[in-house]
Amino acid sequence: MKLESLRDLFVHEIRDLYDAEKRLVKKLPEMAESASAGDLRAALEQHLMQTREHVTRLERVFGILDEKAKSESCKGMDGIIDEAEDVIDSADEPRVKDAAIIGAAQKVEHYEIAAYGTVRTYAQQLGIEEAARLLQQTLNEEGEADKRLTAIAERQVNAQAARLAS
Repeated sequence: MKLESLRDLFVHEIRDLYDAEKRLVKKLPEMAESASAGDLRAALEQHLMQTREHVTRLERVFGILDEKAKSESCKGMDGIIDEAEDVIDSADEPRVKDAAIIGAAQKVEHYEIAAYGTVRTYAQQLGIEEAARLLQQTLNEEGEADKRLTAIAERQVNAQAARLAS
């Protein structure tokens, strides 16, 4: 797709996010299963439910744009997931693995926060207010997921992993 307008770029980025979210729907159950901390597992399972809703919201955005819901390979998410798999697979100690899972999940969240903030702004600039509202809703949920992961890391997981080095 040749990008000749902000609308073209908007559609391209929505397709990229659609691919990223669908990849996460497949990856989050594996991450949750690998987690040993109950709070972390619960947070990942909750975010999986939200991520499925994010896919549905993106499909609604496609409908608003009168575009077919279609993925465009998200190379950024590919890299983040590949790196996450390497780090998580390298950690045998459960508390260290949980810390690695949180780090990987937060990299995903930060990528999504940047991407959703960008497409929300495109929608606003294009005057597509319903799409902007849907994208803002997802952006809010991504931010909350990141805060929840930070809280789990700070009050439990990272502290436990740090004691291993003592």
